[in-house]
Amino acid sequence: MIKTRSIFRFALVCCVLCATLSSCDPFLDEMPDNRMEVTTEDNVTKLLVSAYPSHASILVAEYSSDNIDSYGLSNPNSTRFIDQVYNWRDITEANNESTDGFWESCYTSIATANQALESIEQIGSSSVAMQEARGEALLCRAYNHFLLVNLFSQAYNSQTSDTDPGIVYMTHSAAGFADNPDRLPVAEVYRLIEADLLEGLSLVGNNYSVPKYHFTPKSAYAFATRFYLYYEQWDKALQYANLCLGSEPGAMLRDWKYMATMTQTFDALTQHYVDATLNCNLLLSTAYSAMGIVFGPYRYWSRYAHGKYLAENEDGEAANIWGTGHFYQGMHTYAATNLDKTIFFKLPYMFEYVDPVAGTGYYRTVYPAFTADECLLNRAEAYVMLGRYDEAAADLTLWMQNIIETSLVLTPSIISDFYNSVDYAYSDEQGIKSTVKKHLHPTFDIGEEGGDRETMLQCVLGFRRIEALQTGLRWYDVKRYGIEIVRREINADGEPERLTDVLLQGDPRRAVQIPLNARTAGVKGNAR
Repeated sequence: MIKTRSIFRFALVCCVLCATLSSCDPFLDEMPDNRMEVTTEDNVTKLLVSAYPSHASILVAEYSSDNIDSYGLSNPNSTRFIDQVYNWRDITEANNESTDGFWESCYTSIATANQALESIEQIGSSSVAMQEARGEALLCRAYNHFLLVNLFSQAYNSQTSDTDPGIVYMTHSAAGFADNPDRLPVAEVYRLIEADLLEGLSLVGNNYSVPKYHFTPKSAYAFATRFYLYYEQWDKALQYANLCLGSEPGAMLRDWKYMATMTQTFDALTQHYVDATLNCNLLLSTAYSAMGIVFGPYRYWSRYAHGKYLAENEDGEAANIWGTGHFYQGMHTYAATNLDKTIFFKLPYMFEYVDPVAGTGYYRTVYPAFTADECLLNRAEAYVMLGRYDEAAADLTLWMQNIIETSLVLTPSIISDFYNSVDYAYSDEQGIKSTVKKHLHPTFDIGEEGGDRETMLQCVLGFRRIEALQTGLRWYDVKRYGIEIVRREINADGEPERLTDVLLQGDPRRAVQIPLNARTAGVKGNAR
């Protein structure tokens, strides 16, 4: 039975300035705040609240990944927008989930960060507060560009990124695409992100009333870990992961055992998942997003879903290395006519009323942009790429024993034996059947299939897929590792029936198309 839809007024934890750019202006030709002159330290710190994006790419990324199957055209619960996203088509529909909104939100946030940096220079203060504000502004500028380049470009790699089209890198508050439409190569964008990131890291502080909604040293270290992992600089990824996790990483992880003792309702568990007091949540973000309802016990957009087949064969409920161990906080299955969902309760479903009488408004959610759990698995990947397999296995064991009730201690040989006993997904005649292992085709060297490095990476990627389920991050592993994934229809018996498309290694659709508004403003689109 489907749970009754729960709608409640959304309360922002952080206040945002009311004078930011209008959402209808895609060119960013105005200052982020055209009502207030930023002349004081207090103005600057308030302005920086708006340097974090108000829209998210998590839904587009999640639906682009292999975490979603199609339940056929006979299922009416869809829209043209989500049809386009799932099928890797260019997105023409405009809504709060669209790439137009995300692109504009990130560049508005970048313009805000740039205005803060310019105002700090004009004020001329060298106070601790202004140095920390400068650090936050630089980190926000780096982070927004990082989000953009990873969605709208091919994944960074040392072979082609010097020429692969990246994005426009904005360093002035008044700059607009009409003046500067040229996309820099991906490698150059990464170099600019790194410069902002490193300077921001040297300045960022922790003096906030609600620190989990701002960059702090720990969340900045987690950002640096993910950045250097994507940048293929494994030693630096390890360095910043160690700084983030400290000497007792287990104390920072999500307490899944405690969650098993909570009231097992969607609202209770999702509100706890994004609790700002939890050590595991390093940076929280709010967004106009339907993620809470799409990945909740509802039929909303259920033509495409993470269903029971995926869960039982690829991730949360599949036969895995831990054997008979089970999740402390397991997945929830909903099955009915035109409904097949097996999901974790993660992101809350919130509603911001514009007209309470008419009942109209916006879907909202809160999501963890960075967590200690992800950082731990990122460190495990860095260890693998540095050939430090025993240390990687220790991190994988720590993550596993925290989320799974098991006493198993992983070793490189145990990991190798397990993954070598599993067939690769899509090995059947039709190319649609699942397992927990997929062929990896990164541009960097991972050794031969079945070798120590490849099997260790299979474990890292499998664990991180579960950790990141319903947050969009799996898409970036699909891109970085050249994982080929399918589009297939699931039949009434819950089994894959028909192959409809394949996303091959090097497919240009791995770079989501530049939004129409930006292309109209002169930004060159992605090849198709």
